[in-house]
Amino acid sequence: MVAITASMVAELRGKTDAPMMECKKALTEADGDMVKAEELLRVKLGSKAGKAAARVTAEGVVAIASDAAGSAMIEVNCETDFVTKNDSFLALVHGAAQLVAQHNPADLGALSGLPFSLAGFGPTLEDVRKGLIGKIGENMTFRRFQRFASGAQVASYLHGTRIGVVVQFDGDAVAAKDVAMHVAAMKPVSLSSADVPAELVERERSVAAAKAAEDAAVATAAGKPVQSAEIVTKRIEGGVQKYLKEVSLLNQTFVKNDKQTVEQMLKGCATTVHGFTLYVVGEGIEKRVDDFAAEVAAQVAAAKQGA
Repeated sequence: MVAITASMVAELRGKTDAPMMECKKALTEADGDMVKAEELLRVKLGSKAGKAAARVTAEGVVAIASDAAGSAMIEVNCETDFVTKNDSFLALVHGAAQLVAQHNPADLGALSGLPFSLAGFGPTLEDVRKGLIGKIGENMTFRRFQRFASGAQVASYLHGTRIGVVVQFDGDAVAAKDVAMHVAAMKPVSLSSADVPAELVERERSVAAAKAAEDAAVATAAGKPVQSAEIVTKRIEGGVQKYLKEVSLLNQTFVKNDKQTVEQMLKGCATTVHGFTLYVVGEGIEKRVDDFAAEVAAQVAAAKQGA
């Protein structure tokens, strides 16, 4: 049995907004598995457990660069928010984005080997990164990038330095820019319902089925009628279809006009969106959360032993 720490409970609460005791119960039942515990809370609490699912934990910056050769978006991570405001770190980020746009590196390794100098460090981007780590005293990493060839029509949007969106399109540039802003706000996972990853669809179906089973158990315990298997199946699939519409860009309600979908808005502007790339700083990265009380207790115990 995995020991459930206060920091684990706090992390799950931060992701779900669920009550503290419910988080502890879910983690205990899931034997410490954070993903499984989150699913258990969604089954028990419904949408309440998904309010903060999009919160991120790692720090860093997203930058976008344009060049005659193309455009690029990059995410560079660091340990604290303090470093995201450091001029040398920001110069590293924007320099790396420019290198991606200009040279189209195959991967992060190729990017790191490109010529670059900054603050007396070089001659490669990797040398600059290592030099700044020593100077600033904090680790920093190039996480991911996406490049777009010069012939492609793209619209981009940065929400501060933490969210970046690039949209590939044909048609009206203003409409495409609006879509980029919409993506930053609504964070769709795919262009259309058909593009939603199968594992996400199955996870949603599993959650809906578990919720239906729990509702049936509650009804049985209360002596109330239980829905037929056919109705339950329709209810589950209805929930899945609702989910698909909520997370696919073209089916989402347009943020600037709740009377139409994004697809309808684009059709009215004679514009076609072929795809989009969304970066949210730290998305999917779990930031270390120290159990301060436990750390102090351990230091006190060690001091007593040494006395």
